[in-house]
Amino acid sequence: MSAKEIVVKDRRTPLKTARGLGSSQSGVGHWWTQRVTAAALVLLVVWFVLTVLCLLHADYATAHATVARPWNALLLIAFVLTMFWHAVLGLQVVIEDYVVTRWRQVVLLVAIKFLAVLGALACVLAVLRIALTP
Repeated sequence: MSAKEIVVKDRRTPLKTARGLGSSQSGVGHWWTQRVTAAALVLLVVWFVLTVLCLLHADYATAHATVARPWNALLLIAFVLTMFWHAVLGLQVVIEDYVVTRWRQVVLLVAIKFLAVLGALACVLAVLRIALTP
């Protein structure tokens, strides 16, 4: 069979051929979310590094009092949640691009999201315990 005969047999329109291949809009939200979390992390990392540098030679009571301040606790929770969210988004892109087998993709994506939620909850619980303990 020649190439011309194959083309003639396939009478689908280009739109019909493209259907089922996914939405052209699906990646835009993911891309924007990744950029917004990256921008938020720039600001939060600067705050975090400055806070850690201020606590470099502090004793336990000073460090506890610093983290227990409402704004510091709030920013620390925002830092942790943004960091885990950004990490999940980045790892999702890597898995979708480089893991070929669909079932492995699904298993890895579920595992990463589970571990990220578990880690974020543990960090938020630790910050809240420090902030709410006298």
